[in-house]
Amino acid sequence: MSSLSQPHNASIKPSPWRKFLLGNRASLGTLAVFVVMMLIFFAFAPGIFSRWPIYNSVLLTLPVALFLVVPLVFIVTVGEIDLSFPATMGFSAWIFALAVQAGFNPFIGMIGAILVGMGLGFGVGAIVVYAGLSSLVATLGMNFLLRGLIMIPTEGKSISLLGLNDTLAYKLFSSSVGGFPIQVVWALIFVIISIFLYNRHRFGVRVRAVGDNPDSAAQMGIDTKRVRVATFVFMGLGAALAGIFSTMINFTWWPSSGDAYLLPTLAAVFVGGTPTWGGVGTVAGGAMGAVIVSFIQTGIVAGGLSGFYVQFFNGLIIILSLLGHRWNQIRYR
Repeated sequence: MSSLSQPHNASIKPSPWRKFLLGNRASLGTLAVFVVMMLIFFAFAPGIFSRWPIYNSVLLTLPVALFLVVPLVFIVTVGEIDLSFPATMGFSAWIFALAVQAGFNPFIGMIGAILVGMGLGFGVGAIVVYAGLSSLVATLGMNFLLRGLIMIPTEGKSISLLGLNDTLAYKLFSSSVGGFPIQVVWALIFVIISIFLYNRHRFGVRVRAVGDNPDSAAQMGIDTKRVRVATFVFMGLGAALAGIFSTMINFTWWPSSGDAYLLPTLAAVFVGGTPTWGGVGTVAGGAMGAVIVSFIQTGIVAGGLSGFYVQFFNGLIIILSLLGHRWNQIRYR
């Protein structure tokens, strides 16, 4: 009789399909938004969105956004924010452009740019973590500082690198195979590795633990300061890669390189399912958010609207995403 008195659902386990849906609801929700958005764009401009060139134009620059969005997911998850990555991207790309212009092998320029980007990330993280400054204010100040360090010696002049077209580095990282941009493959590799780090590696576990409750994480033996700084170093790595690929795609480095990615990158992170309060995030969702934001400008123009609407819609999706995260906060917790 005692067995009959027990609830029938006590021994029922959720199916693997249900567990997958619950565990990935943020990413799947972002995917659903992307599908609906593309259907709307296709309905307004079927002649444009039924042809490959429109997708190829987005895929050319999408890797730059992915290299910025994915590390920012780690930073937001750990409970911080980084507004200095546009200048870090521009500064790292500057180092790459100077090395190539001086006649060095582009691979050497890439290594130098990556080291500089990670060094700048460490510096920004150290200022925030060890000096105890607000990451919002400190990184915004660093963004202006680094941009000034670029503008003063260059006087706003760009660097043309037309010779990159004949180098092995360009053919390996930024050419096309059968009309498909090869840089997308490298960006996808970066995303997959980052998903592993976030979901399966102890670094991702520590990032989520520190973002959820730094005091509890410290009692568990986690060096919370070191983890927070490491996320900024990772952001510096992503910004450097974004700067390198942007320069290779355009064969030109501009002193303002990176500035245009601030708002779209933030929008991609939040629309991708990463809330602002820390401890929770999704790399796959962030990558899908980057795809959504990248298609917004193309869809708006193809739909007959002016390009001036782009910033409006970027701001709108940030607000709507934050409202959605707030509504789902209890579920996330």
